[in-house]
Amino acid sequence: MKLNIRKIFGNKVAKENQDEFDLSRFKNVEKILNEIGGLSRFTNNFFRELFRPPYEHTELLKQAYTIGLSTLPLIGITAFIMGLVLTLQSRPVMAEFGAESWLPGMVSVSIVREIGPVITALICAGKIGSGIGAELGSMRVTEQIDAMEVSGTNPIKYLVTTRVLATTFMIPILVFYSDAISFLGSYIAVNMHGFISFPLFINQAFDALHYNDLIPATIKTFFFGFAIGIISCYKGYFSENGTEGVGKAANSAVVISSLAIFIIDLVAVQLSEIFNIFSF
Repeated sequence: MKLNIRKIFGNKVAKENQDEFDLSRFKNVEKILNEIGGLSRFTNNFFRELFRPPYEHTELLKQAYTIGLSTLPLIGITAFIMGLVLTLQSRPVMAEFGAESWLPGMVSVSIVREIGPVITALICAGKIGSGIGAELGSMRVTEQIDAMEVSGTNPIKYLVTTRVLATTFMIPILVFYSDAISFLGSYIAVNMHGFISFPLFINQAFDALHYNDLIPATIKTFFFGFAIGIISCYKGYFSENGTEGVGKAANSAVVISSLAIFIIDLVAVQLSEIFNIFSF
């Protein structure tokens, strides 16, 4: 009887490769679960320190001022272009149906309900999230956080709590600013193909808005800000492997924060549709 050596060893190698693939897949799942668990413990530490004195009012105001001021130019330019392009792209379709007069209302609802909050939050995730991740990551690898713990300063309260609160309260303000600039861009786009006075444009835009447009969109911006702050602080706070780890912390802070924004937006839209709480 003649043995097929190649077939025997080939099957053995294939089985080993399959086992290695299953093991790597299990490790990826384990890594994701560890990240979720670590972020949950970190969030628990944040809420535990949030209500314990002393309160870092000065650092909180400093972070809020820095976060808001650093993103104003970028958000302003992006919002202006967003309103301009959205109006120019929508006008031909509206004109085909003879509904060109509805353009200010359509643009205002689109910007306030969805485009404004999400785009602004994504910009802040890239600008603010990467900054927080890199800043705390560099403090970790240079042992500044360790020095704070040794000296008796609580790094969670001083570094994390202030930054998370600053992002939580500044993102909604930046969204309102973004919406206003978008309206300005839309007004200019409307006047490229005709003329409408600014008061009339604003009246038409706000006549189309209702509480069920404004309130859910505003509430979810607080969650956007919290997600950006807590995820960026977590990735930076537990950064490792020197300067390479700082870059990875900044990059992962942006990626995970952006993903969290889309997930929160999906949940918020579904909840507002299911419960329809603010339909008055």
